[in-house]
Amino acid sequence: MNNLQNPQPEAMQLDSLALELDQLLLKEKARLGQADARYLQQLIFWQRCAALCGRLGMLLCWFSWWWLVPAVLLLALAKILDNMEIGHNVLHGQYDFLRHPRLNSQQYEWDIACDAKSWQRTHNFEHHTYTNIIGLDRDYGYGLLRLSADLRWRLQNSWQFLTYLTLSTFFQWGIAYHELAAQRVFFGRKKAERHSQVSDQQLKSAFLTKARRQLLKDYLIYPLLCWPVALPVLLGNLAANLLRNWWTATVIFCGHFTGQAQVFQPADCIDESRGHWYYRQILGSSNFTGPRWLHILTGHLSCQIEHHLFPDLPAWRYPALCNEVRAIAERHGIPYNSGSFGRQYLSVLQRILRYSRP
Repeated sequence: MNNLQNPQPEAMQLDSLALELDQLLLKEKARLGQADARYLQQLIFWQRCAALCGRLGMLLCWFSWWWLVPAVLLLALAKILDNMEIGHNVLHGQYDFLRHPRLNSQQYEWDIACDAKSWQRTHNFEHHTYTNIIGLDRDYGYGLLRLSADLRWRLQNSWQFLTYLTLSTFFQWGIAYHELAAQRVFFGRKKAERHSQVSDQQLKSAFLTKARRQLLKDYLIYPLLCWPVALPVLLGNLAANLLRNWWTATVIFCGHFTGQAQVFQPADCIDESRGHWYYRQILGSSNFTGPRWLHILTGHLSCQIEHHLFPDLPAWRYPALCNEVRAIAERHGIPYNSGSFGRQYLSVLQRILRYSRP
């Protein structure tokens, strides 16, 4: 690990950690049921209301362009809820136990440029398996940012703060292209150690199909359907997408790349026990505090530690688990990184700037 490392716990301590966290998970899974179904149904209802009101609000630009401001905010809210609290969590399989025909990890497709199956391969499997392991977790810095001294400094890291701003602005497209970039699809030669679960042709087809669908929907079909106000509708869709992109990127960076989030070397994780995997998830993740509405808008990724520990547990349950997880971590001498949203975001910016220098 990097210079923030803690002494490696003994195997017996890790086994005890795994036992306590497994018991907590089993206890919470035993409570799954109608409350989860009701929460998801209410969430989708309000998400659709926000989307409908946002779309209708844009039509009122016929009378005054000032209607564009609340319309954009409502549409951005709908897109954030679809992306974070619905899409991210459904695609993790958190609601598969409901056996809903559409709201399950195999069928759901979200309203962003990234193909759901591509995201599941790079995020659900790679990131959650190899969290913060240098060279194995391709989500760590997304191949663009140097966020640890364990990574070699390159000239392009000198301006990585600008890279971060650009990535945040076009975040849905960065995530959409993430798997293709790793496989060197469209350019360059694939690295010998890179192996994909699907062919390059399948990757290209999925990427182009989803990209075409999103571009046509937001920037051609909806504006043409509202022809008298086509321009404000087009601009409103663009603004809502940008707000969603910035919010999503900020939440994700605050959960993964704060100043105290630790990294690991592959050698530390050979034949990794379940206890060590739990240990790595706690040290490699960060929480931030806030009111209930903030948790909902983040998809409950404000509780990133709990999400990394229990990725297939309905996320709305995470805040109630925070105190128990913190107590377990403290009993085992493991730092539990949590703070205000502002403090965590400031530490992210400091980390980006710190490692932009050799």
